[in-house]
Amino acid sequence: MATKIAFEQGKQRVFAWALDWPGWCRSARTEELAMEALATYLPRYAPVVTKAGLKLPARAGRDFDVVERVPGSATTDFGAPGTVAPSDETRVTPAQARRLVALVEASWAVFDRVAAKAPAALRKGPRGGGRDRDKMIEHVIGAEAGYARKIGVRHRQPALGDKAALAELRKEILAVLGDRSDGSPPVAKGWPPRYHARRSAWHALDHAWEMEDRSEPG
Repeated sequence: MATKIAFEQGKQRVFAWALDWPGWCRSARTEELAMEALATYLPRYAPVVTKAGLKLPARAGRDFDVVERVPGSATTDFGAPGTVAPSDETRVTPAQARRLVALVEASWAVFDRVAAKAPAALRKGPRGGGRDRDKMIEHVIGAEAGYARKIGVRHRQPALGDKAALAELRKEILAVLGDRSDGSPPVAKGWPPRYHARRSAWHALDHAWEMEDRSEPG
């Protein structure tokens, strides 16, 4: 079967994501290039699936079925998938909730593994920009704490190196994602669980892959 994907269309950037695989999400200037990037990154996403105890379809990354398009925003063009799609608002069964938890937890585990091996100083970007390792870790942890509030989890941002506090934050997030849901946000002005899962997994993996790329010599 073809992999179901969706597009978030900004003015300058388009995100493509796989509906059933939170974290498998890439962006480019056009739909065609974003879909090409999605396919290219499948080998890098595959370890997440394995870590989650799941298996990718045999033709994943080769056959795509575009089932949804949503308008983007300034957030899209800035570089993050920022639109809650109709598919994000569908109900979550207990089995689907367990799957979301497994994939989000696996995405965090991949980020943690990459960060543990990365050098403190990362290779700079083409114009000399980019965070070094510890600043990137702090950024990802801070985002996790911020995203958590969107599903009703209020937790102070764990300090760098405070593994116990980070584990507690993640435990509380996964407890919410692990509940069955009618698809609505668990708190007013919050995020639906499906959107939280794909945004959180995307963010962790996007920076894990950036850290991998910038750990290598230019």
